[in-house]
Amino acid sequence: MTSPEQTKDYIGVDVSGAALRAALVSSGGQVVERREAALDGGDLVAQITRIVAELRDASRGGVAALGVGIPGLVNPETGRVIISSGLPSAVSGDLQAELKGATGLPVTLENDANAGAFGEYTIGAGRGSRNMFYVTIGAGIGGAIILDGKLWHGASGFAGEFGHITIDPEGIECTCGNTGCLETVASAPNIVRRTHERLYRDGTSSLSRLAMNKEFTAADVAREARNGDDFALLMIERTGRSIGTAVAAVINLLNPERIVLGGGVMEAGALILDPIIRVAGRRAFQPCFEATQIVAASLGTDAVSTGAAMLARDATSSSKAV
Repeated sequence: MTSPEQTKDYIGVDVSGAALRAALVSSGGQVVERREAALDGGDLVAQITRIVAELRDASRGGVAALGVGIPGLVNPETGRVIISSGLPSAVSGDLQAELKGATGLPVTLENDANAGAFGEYTIGAGRGSRNMFYVTIGAGIGGAIILDGKLWHGASGFAGEFGHITIDPEGIECTCGNTGCLETVASAPNIVRRTHERLYRDGTSSLSRLAMNKEFTAADVAREARNGDDFALLMIERTGRSIGTAVAAVINLLNPERIVLGGGVMEAGALILDPIIRVAGRRAFQPCFEATQIVAASLGTDAVSTGAAMLARDATSSSKAV
């Protein structure tokens, strides 16, 4: 017999980019409806509430709970956002309580990388594993750990800062204050920075199509690599090697069943995935490497919103069970 909870839907909202991405998700993890709206500098609670209202209207069985993925550090005990450079308003107030009051729904807040990891683990490329490490590589680099089917938050709730593994001790200073973090090499803005620097100092790179466009992005580098541009291929290959070095450290430390790699930079596909796997295989302890699958994420831009919805589903189920 189907319980009322199993017929309910859940809403997940991703606020980690320039736009709000939201999804109405069934209890089984199927995306029923999507919405997207520009994220401006105004009232964040009002913006989220509006997009939630649209999706509630689209639900046939009703909405049981709301999950929100935030680009920042969330205290899992209090539900408060501790740090979010992109959303300072989320830190100054009590976003969870404000959203609960505005929507009338139970609200779960989670770091966006953790939400993306849970989405991939539940219905994406991590499905079927019990121990998984998730990486998202875009404007920044995030990570998340799932152990025995549950998100591992760490002692203070901030586990998984994969982007701040040191790759180059002699490298440039990171926004975190360290020097030579993976993020200073492999995030989208730093792929562009490194590519510009090499264009200026390497005469042979003038043959690259990238040299004709000073405003290129990391997506342009990936596209030209897929089109066979030798210089773009070199930059993507080197980025993959750096990520592979950090992945090897994770394999040695956690011995996970699966590592799932997502985010915009992974749109380069096999051109970046292959060097990641090759370098990780060379640098990791072999018995650990042989037990780990390294795969590309499968949910794309749905990962965070879907994962946030599934976290809200599980939080609601847990509270009913207590």
